[in-house]
Amino acid sequence: MKEVILALITGFIVGLVFAGFKLPIPAPPAFAGVAGIIGIYLGFKVMAWAGPMFAEFFK
Repeated sequence: MKEVILALITGFIVGLVFAGFKLPIPAPPAFAGVAGIIGIYLGFKVMAWAGPMFAEFFK
């Protein structure tokens, strides 16, 4: 949980700095981009969990 809080604080500070210098945001500007990132993470976790069942397909 500590890592999540630190990542959130770091992201917030980076967002403030980018906004202060009027730079484009260094992240997906739309919810679809954020949803894509979450999908990638979930896909990775599912494969880590289910991967051993399908190991022969990925040799």
